[in-house]
Amino acid sequence: MIPFSVLDLSPIPQGSTAAHSFRNTLDLARHCERWGYQRFWLAEHHSMPGIASAATAVVIGHVAAGTSTIRVGAGGIMLPNHAPLVIAEQFGTLESLFPGRIDLGLGRAPGSDQATARALRRTLASDPDEFPRDVLELMHYFRPVEPGQTVRAVPGNGLNVPIWILGSSLFGAQLAAQLGLPYAFASHFAPAQLMQAIDLYRGLFRPSEQLDRPYVMLGFNVFAADTDDEARFLATSMQQAFVNLRTGRAGPLPPPVKDYESQLGPLERGILDQTMSCSAIGSPETVRKSLEAFIAQTGADELMITSQIFDHRARLRSYEIAAQVHEQLTRQQ
Repeated sequence: MIPFSVLDLSPIPQGSTAAHSFRNTLDLARHCERWGYQRFWLAEHHSMPGIASAATAVVIGHVAAGTSTIRVGAGGIMLPNHAPLVIAEQFGTLESLFPGRIDLGLGRAPGSDQATARALRRTLASDPDEFPRDVLELMHYFRPVEPGQTVRAVPGNGLNVPIWILGSSLFGAQLAAQLGLPYAFASHFAPAQLMQAIDLYRGLFRPSEQLDRPYVMLGFNVFAADTDDEARFLATSMQQAFVNLRTGRAGPLPPPVKDYESQLGPLERGILDQTMSCSAIGSPETVRKSLEAFIAQTGADELMITSQIFDHRARLRSYEIAAQVHEQLTRQQ
């Protein structure tokens, strides 16, 4: 059975704080480590009232220090926001502190709007189309120092930090294939080009020092509870968050509401149909069927489960159910 992993954005629910979100993130990571999840990733987003993981490398250090075996990483670092040397130093530091447990996923989106991107960079002169060059520069800093090399990552050089390419379009699929890197597709919120990207990546893949065959990890939403009705209720927090974000009203993660979908107009329904098609919402049996079908459809090598649920205990229960489903599917193999 393919591994299951976790994507956590350190959600900030309405009425809560980032400090509380970080405590919940670590608690979730500790539970997921016990439940057998492969890796625990955090994502870089900026100026988002409902997401606390903006300083992604710092939160990764917090989670890695509080766990012992689960891999911890970035899903991802938005490389156009940073100088490659800075990221090499940050993740070289993390790898030095937690050897063999750190992953570095790289994306070319800003993880913010243009005004925030300008505040981050002080200029928009950096071009996302330079992303491939920046990836190569970053990879160079992790290699052993060459004679005459004047700029080096300390710590960083000579360390084996696995690099992933993230994407929600065909660009990332092509780059990951050309560089021989594992590819993570954001199907949990942008599934439109999912199958085309997978086929392109696998068809163009060139083996590398890091990877000898294609490896695809896919994002997947899971809202699991003891009953289908309870799970549908819990999922309305994320549904509201998606609609609010796409209509310019981003805020903290809202509490769930009853019969949310019945209150929506055609525009809002279209947003949810587009963004949440790769989701399992329901009881353990419903979730099992959805996960089994998605894995069969895509041939994924790994799933990255995300469960943006308002109540922390309900979020833990959702991940616990997903882990139990994974165990059931493993026994069937």
